[in-house]
Amino acid sequence: MRTAEIRRRFLDFFAERGHTVVPSAPLPTPDPTLLFVNAGMVPFKPYLTGEVAAPWPRATSVQKCVRTLDIEEVGKTTRHGSFFQMNGNFSFGDYFKEEAIRFAWELSTGPVADGGYGLDPDRIWVTVHHTDDEARDLWRRIAGLPEERIVSRGDEDNFWSMGVPGPCGPCSELYYDRGPKYGRAGGPEVDEDRYMEFWNLVFMQYERGEGTGKSGYPILGELPRRNIDTGMGLERMATLLQGVDNLYEIDETRPVLDRAAELAGVRYGDDEHNDVRLRVVADHVRTALMLLADGTTPGNEGRGYVLRRILRRAVRSMRQLGYEDRALPELLAVARDCMAPSYPEVAESYERIAGQAAGEEDAFRATLRQGTAVLDTAVGKVKAEGGRSLPGKQAFLLHDTYGFPIDLTLEMAAEQGVEVDREGFAALMREQRERARADARARKSGGAVDMSALRTVLDEHGPTDWRAWDTLETDSKVLAVLGAQGPVPVAREGDIVTVVLDRTPFYAESGGQDSDAGRLSGTSVEAEVLDVQRPLPGLVAHQIRVTAGELALGDALHAAVDPEWRLGARQAHPGTHVLHAALREILGPTALQSGSYNRPGYLRLDFPWRGGLSATVRSEVEEAANRALRRDLPVGVKWMTLPEAKELGALALFDETYGEKVRVVEIGGSWSRELCGGTHVEHASQVGVVALTAESSVGAGMRRLEASVGIEGFGYLARERDLVAQIAEQVQAPRAELADRVAGLLERLKATDRENQRLRQQATVARAAGLADSAVQAGAFRVGTATADGGDEARALAMAVRDRMPAGQPAAVAVGSATDGKAALVVALNKSGKEAGASASDLVKRLLNGRGGGSPELAQGGGLPADRLPETPAAPPKLIAEKA
Repeated sequence: MRTAEIRRRFLDFFAERGHTVVPSAPLPTPDPTLLFVNAGMVPFKPYLTGEVAAPWPRATSVQKCVRTLDIEEVGKTTRHGSFFQMNGNFSFGDYFKEEAIRFAWELSTGPVADGGYGLDPDRIWVTVHHTDDEARDLWRRIAGLPEERIVSRGDEDNFWSMGVPGPCGPCSELYYDRGPKYGRAGGPEVDEDRYMEFWNLVFMQYERGEGTGKSGYPILGELPRRNIDTGMGLERMATLLQGVDNLYEIDETRPVLDRAAELAGVRYGDDEHNDVRLRVVADHVRTALMLLADGTTPGNEGRGYVLRRILRRAVRSMRQLGYEDRALPELLAVARDCMAPSYPEVAESYERIAGQAAGEEDAFRATLRQGTAVLDTAVGKVKAEGGRSLPGKQAFLLHDTYGFPIDLTLEMAAEQGVEVDREGFAALMREQRERARADARARKSGGAVDMSALRTVLDEHGPTDWRAWDTLETDSKVLAVLGAQGPVPVAREGDIVTVVLDRTPFYAESGGQDSDAGRLSGTSVEAEVLDVQRPLPGLVAHQIRVTAGELALGDALHAAVDPEWRLGARQAHPGTHVLHAALREILGPTALQSGSYNRPGYLRLDFPWRGGLSATVRSEVEEAANRALRRDLPVGVKWMTLPEAKELGALALFDETYGEKVRVVEIGGSWSRELCGGTHVEHASQVGVVALTAESSVGAGMRRLEASVGIEGFGYLARERDLVAQIAEQVQAPRAELADRVAGLLERLKATDRENQRLRQQATVARAAGLADSAVQAGAFRVGTATADGGDEARALAMAVRDRMPAGQPAAVAVGSATDGKAALVVALNKSGKEAGASASDLVKRLLNGRGGGSPELAQGGGLPADRLPETPAAPPKLIAEKA
């Protein structure tokens, strides 16, 4: 049974039993504690914890998931995969254990002809929590399982919680006996390779308190509404039903593995090391495909870095298999064909996906060349100094600056007989991660505020009455005043605190739109609003600075958005939509926005594209955007279901999470139609103007457009006009002829530079002859010394004098120069000097206290004070005499 069919049967089974089919959420998640959805229940977490009321009593989904914590184990075991799909059925206060167990048993063992999976009931084992007699009895009664195939386990294996106070409960897992070929008999406790877990049923029935570990916390009591959360591993069920050994060999993965083996000229199963590499390729190519399809782009931070690492591990594994050409174009096409039956979007977006992947592979191939050179130099220095270990900071530099994977650094250093300070590297990586996490936590919480304090406010008062779409002003009440350590009794003049109001007109940063600016006013307080965030679903937090008086819990305030700020925001956000639509009009549908930011007067938009845009294309995009503004296209908002929006062709941001109803913003109907929660004008002409100000690269295969909009856009164009007028006046040319006149001036400057360079070279040659004739004898060496006006002249002079020394006699030349108050030195040796045992590099290092280097024939260095220049070039004869 193919994986797509297993998926379809699961959804159909539960839909027939009253479950709402919920589409998979995108892999990138807005949850501040996660980069990607890593479990099937993640999109349902607010409903399961009671933060938000569930819109349905029961639901089912097949959720895309990515886990990379154990990425190093991918390929080495048969159980680790970075991308997987989790079939789930959920009950929010509706059915409980009996129905969950019955559903799992019926689907698992039901005849294939009737829509089931047809597993042999005599080969299924289950585990239950050792205190859960109810589940044990249900398995006996519903499934008729004998006692020996119902295994009791403790908290470590069969009790679930989120690791924080909240819902928890026992779970029951289903295992399938794959037979003696896979291990010893005796059930899951004896061998989990032979007995493969394929479904986990979590019974959320208790509330837990504070504590650590799997069992170091109190159970506070029963939940008022009990929930069900189950997860069936789709790849594991495919492994069982397709009769293969592991998840790398199922129909969605094995074709990629086979194509990789074909390209590399190896055979799967012949060599364990190669088998691991082939499994890494098969897994990572599929994961990369799904991440790219969901809008993640390669980068140096967060999600982008995870994707970059996955792509580069796949490319490197192919190189280790002996395949040196570009591999991703061949392999991604196979993965696309495997995944498209379940996820049509991978085929629809494949041109964009392939372009981004190809750009990243090309960049990594260049990185390998550059990073290898840096690593070789660093290793050479370690060995020259008698060391055996590459410092952790050097490995971190390779990783952070050049994108060199640490495992590649380890392997290449080991090949040269050098170890790597892994602890030092790991410490620097931890510091970097902690800084990033601290920044993210502070940003998401509206400042350095304890999230538990915000959760308490939400639990006590419910969601914020958010009015940003409707008004600029509200009369509000202060529900909480929070500092870094939690609630504060009063905030005084100069204090920066986080405030929660019962209602607010302020837009909270989201969807690329910056938060509103404005003020809070009361009878005894004035405050400036610095930032507005949504740290929890439904809760709006304002970071404020008290400018006068005092602010306390319960105060009545007037909240007012700065109308000029909001006007600018309402222009910038639709300006982003207009620029996006214009970009797609000119470049085609693959130029899909992958990130954006807008604030009053400014916007930027990132999109996948290989190579910079020409001036002509930039002009065409800008013209298309401003044509739309001139046509005064209407801007409208519609509410509909997500499937309805997708059917209309509305574009969705990949890192946003959408509810049952979504807000669709249209500009000119189908010309621009996007899912969006931002603030907008009523007509396109109210944006004013979109003036492109910059176009640049923000990573391999990713470009960024920046623009000024509204009054700032007109200001930018006015400044450009004034600048052109000034230049035209200075070069005395009409504006129409300005480009030609400037080009002519530049060509004359270049010609003058070439002539000056020729004259300098002639002077250097003339001077070199005299310096060679005046060289002094130092032992067996002829030594010439001189000073020059700059580093380039010093280098040219040193080589010219060296070339005029007698060929059969050892000779050395030292030329000093001064730049910005620092002395520099160039030393050159002729062939006889090198053969006599001297080294230009050693001479430079001795003269400059180790600052410099180069080859034995030519070296340079600097850093000494300029007032030491007269003595520096005079020193080589003495050193040469000592050497001779």
